[in-house]
Amino acid sequence: MSNPINMQLDARTVEILSGITTATLTTLLLKKGLRNVWLRGTRPLRPGQPRLVGRVFTLRFVPAREDLATPESWSSPISTRAAIEDMPAGCIAVVDAMGVTDAGIFGDILCARMAKRDVAALVTDGVVRDVAGVLGTGLPVWCSGAAAPPSVAGLTFVAWQQPIGCGGVAVFPGDVVVVDDDGAVLIPAALLEEILALAPEQERLEAWIMGEVEKGASLPGLYPPNAENKARYLAETAKDRADHN
Repeated sequence: MSNPINMQLDARTVEILSGITTATLTTLLLKKGLRNVWLRGTRPLRPGQPRLVGRVFTLRFVPAREDLATPESWSSPISTRAAIEDMPAGCIAVVDAMGVTDAGIFGDILCARMAKRDVAALVTDGVVRDVAGVLGTGLPVWCSGAAAPPSVAGLTFVAWQQPIGCGGVAVFPGDVVVVDDDGAVLIPAALLEEILALAPEQERLEAWIMGEVEKGASLPGLYPPNAENKARYLAETAKDRADHN
């Protein structure tokens, strides 16, 4: 089930997106007509984790069916264990758990293996189990919380590297995910270069606006800037923008 997409992001992409908040990304994607890019239910298991960027590696669960969702299924060729062995270094595993919150999709052992394989992070609209152990692996996790029962108590694992829905968002292998304390935001692969070009300027503009607010400026005409404030911004930040171009 490996995907031919190059799963490694180049250093420039990682550097740029590591400096862009997920809030800014949702604004930019909204301007491109994409309203549904924030994966619901993806909260950092440990607050204060660094912002991370990676290509998506998808995994998909469906509702549990008693003849398939069994402990024996963990040894199947189609299993979360096999999927983990297919994960390339640097990817972000995005798991469709259908929002189920009473069955932990991964525990400490699976997360430890992902960490050993240099997977960047785990993102899911479901939950994990063995929380203390998961935290101990050092694998950054964004999820909806914790539950003691194993995945087969409520879910059947069916596939990896296929299109999924996670947190109500359509996610395709090779898309890019950025995660921070606000959650996970999806950047469609086809829009990546455009977002890379726009994001730093949006961050600079918002930083300038924040500086004006701290000086006591009122918001009308400032956020968003009218023609006068836009011209002032361009003049005051000309050198900084030139240095970054």
